[in-house]
Amino acid sequence: MRRARADRTDWPKNRFLFAEVSDRLSERLLDISQRFERALDLGCHDGAFGTLLLAQGCVSELVSTDISEDLMGRQTSGMRIVADEEFLPFAPNSFDLIGSVLSLHWTNDLPGALIQLTRCLRPNGLFLGALFGIETLGELKDCLMQAELEIKGGVSPRISPFTDVRDAGSLLQRAGFALPVTDVDLLTLKYKNAFDLMQELRGMGEANALNERMKTFTGRKILFRAAELYQEKYQDEDGLIRATFQIIYLAGWSPHDSQQKPLRPGSGQTSLQDILSQDDQS
Repeated sequence: MRRARADRTDWPKNRFLFAEVSDRLSERLLDISQRFERALDLGCHDGAFGTLLLAQGCVSELVSTDISEDLMGRQTSGMRIVADEEFLPFAPNSFDLIGSVLSLHWTNDLPGALIQLTRCLRPNGLFLGALFGIETLGELKDCLMQAELEIKGGVSPRISPFTDVRDAGSLLQRAGFALPVTDVDLLTLKYKNAFDLMQELRGMGEANALNERMKTFTGRKILFRAAELYQEKYQDEDGLIRATFQIIYLAGWSPHDSQQKPLRPGSGQTSLQDILSQDDQS
């Protein structure tokens, strides 16, 4: 419902973050000489990542999925399938490359979703993902929480539970990916006020959808107090407020015999004691 509403509003105006992260994620393929026959753009939104894959000549065949048929209708290339990231309708070994841009944070079971992706990849297939990290929207979370505590004496969940970067690599290993790699970007966007930020989040399809969220409208007092706190605590010299988006990039390969593997413990041929004694002599 959130994404369908985003499609009905001014999506081209609000798609910047998805387009920027898609571009940064696709750049990671420029250092890989391998060509991928069939790729999956998982949770594709308007298809920005898949479009870049085709433009770069990295893939021959593209399949795109999203939970929103409305928003996915903006994707014009390849096969389009309405699908939930947690219930993939694909057979094992279906893809050589799977990419996902800012979509997996909406899954209820992220480890389970990653395991499904491992099964969908062919041997030596690559998964590339980008998802929001725990520092995302920290300023907004801080101000909403303080405003609600002041006025109501308690808080309600308003922002999705994002992934900690320290856990990202272990999640890949737990799902069965080989050669896991993670890195982080911090993107800082500027807005006139908190209401502009919240309006853009709504236009991105990223408004609160948690089951335990407050089911009634947030009172004006809380919203205005949160906006006031935002200006007081995070306003810059130009009168703009900042909003931080932490992006965690993930990369992992489906296991294959050709991949590098660590040596078995105890299989080394050189004694560390011998090396240290040579250093002492020199």
